[in-house]
Amino acid sequence: MDIITDKVILIALFILSIHCIETLAYSVRISGARVRLIASGLALFNVMVIVSRLANMMQQPFTGSLIDTAPPDQALTLVESQYRVIIGASTVGTIVGILLLPTFIAIFSRSIIHLSRLNGSVPALVQQGLKWRVMKRGIRHIRMPRLAYLRGMKLRDFPIKLFLINMIVTSVYTIGVLSALYASLLAPERASTAIMASGLINGIATIFLVIFIDPKISVLADQVVNKKGSYLSLKTISIMMVTSRLLGTLLAQVLFIPGAYYVAWFTKFIV
Repeated sequence: MDIITDKVILIALFILSIHCIETLAYSVRISGARVRLIASGLALFNVMVIVSRLANMMQQPFTGSLIDTAPPDQALTLVESQYRVIIGASTVGTIVGILLLPTFIAIFSRSIIHLSRLNGSVPALVQQGLKWRVMKRGIRHIRMPRLAYLRGMKLRDFPIKLFLINMIVTSVYTIGVLSALYASLLAPERASTAIMASGLINGIATIFLVIFIDPKISVLADQVVNKKGSYLSLKTISIMMVTSRLLGTLLAQVLFIPGAYYVAWFTKFIV
């Protein structure tokens, strides 16, 4: 049976979009600090997070169906290869998001201003954004990443601990569902328990994200608006975070199978 099927391509496109959106979400805080509208920027950030979570929920049944359609005699090797393609799509999506960062910082800056003028109405903002004249204006904001964007950034300003935490959290979030599904093949007698463990894994990763990472960036953005911090510092930490996200998706390839074995082992204490 072929590794790359229409279904695998569809799932990979979903995953690519999810990681691209989540990478671009970092640009919202930069844009909010840039136009000094942090609260409006946070509202736009929440919309992006909800869209990525919805897309993630939509792809999960398709991802699970790869196990159901795999030939029993080669299910382990085939599903592993297909899931590694899907993990690879998360890396590609993150790279696309990084390349689009300068463009979307400019676009989100204008979107946040318009959202504020529209009294926080997201539907009105979407309706306005779909107008042809607005879309043509958005095209003019397309900017490719340049080395000049990194000017002034220093390696010593990078919080290494935060970098590592974000990398690990990203890797766990990337493989949470996939490792749990693969664990159902390793322990078929506890398949349902293993699959349901994916919510616990992603939940823990999200808690770490909310406790250790989001507050740091939010406080830094507030300091920029209140003129107690520099815009360069916010930009530096944002670049650091998207870089750690990229490395996290690569680390996910390493942790995928060990994570599946851990989930399969852990289910013994639940059943």
